[in-house]
Amino acid sequence: MEEKQNDKKLLHLDILKSIIKWFLIVIVLLLVFGLGVFVGEKKAKFSYRWAENYHKMFAGPRAGFFGNWKMPPFDEFIEGHGTFGEIIKIEGNNLVVKGKGDVEKVILVDEKTVVKSGFKNIKVADLKIGDIIVIIGSPNDKGQIEAKLIRVFPPKTSFRQKLHE
Repeated sequence: MEEKQNDKKLLHLDILKSIIKWFLIVIVLLLVFGLGVFVGEKKAKFSYRWAENYHKMFAGPRAGFFGNWKMPPFDEFIEGHGTFGEIIKIEGNNLVVKGKGDVEKVILVDEKTVVKSGFKNIKVADLKIGDIIVIIGSPNDKGQIEAKLIRVFPPKTSFRQKLHE
């Protein structure tokens, strides 16, 4: 009789252990799923309004990509020509930029050119040799780019450089 009670207790204990084990497995799976959703939402915040943010960053109307329904001409839209690289020479209103494949391109800058560093507008005179920039503009007949927007990227810094400062 005592053995039957012990067997029943062991059986109930095994069932309880198995229920607890499966409950913990479900909890862990829910936590992993929740973490995946959290990370996915963080990444999606960057890209789900890409078109609207692109236009804001590249001198479009402040209302967003489709915020200003105007009839043509759409003169606030910037053409899609440009380049990216490092300034290697500054000659008056011309910049020489060394881009991908070590190709050098001449960039023409005028008073209408918008120069941005982060969210601030800066002057062309603030540009210096070694700056990494992206240029959006229009090509001319001489193979040069007439810049409409120049965006300066922050300088590369390494962890080691920050330690020694």
